[in-house]
Amino acid sequence: MSDRTLAHVEAVVSSKLRRGESFMLTAATSAHEGSGRTTIWVNAASNLAYRYRRDRPALDRTWLEELRTSANSPGGMHLPEER
Repeated sequence: MSDRTLAHVEAVVSSKLRRGESFMLTAATSAHEGSGRTTIWVNAASNLAYRYRRDRPALDRTWLEELRTSANSPGGMHLPEER
């Protein structure tokens, strides 16, 4: 995942966990990993690490809101195509 996508995911995940909210996170699996999708359950007991290749990029408020909305849905957060 790109640094830009990771920064947006980190912001939403951190916000939800600070409020004690658990949720599912689904992302497409790349072709070299067999395609498909990967879904994980994220909660306060999850071990998370964010590793950036460069400095953390600026956040797009519209994209953050879209990710927050999907994270609050019954199906969980789905990572859309890169913007």
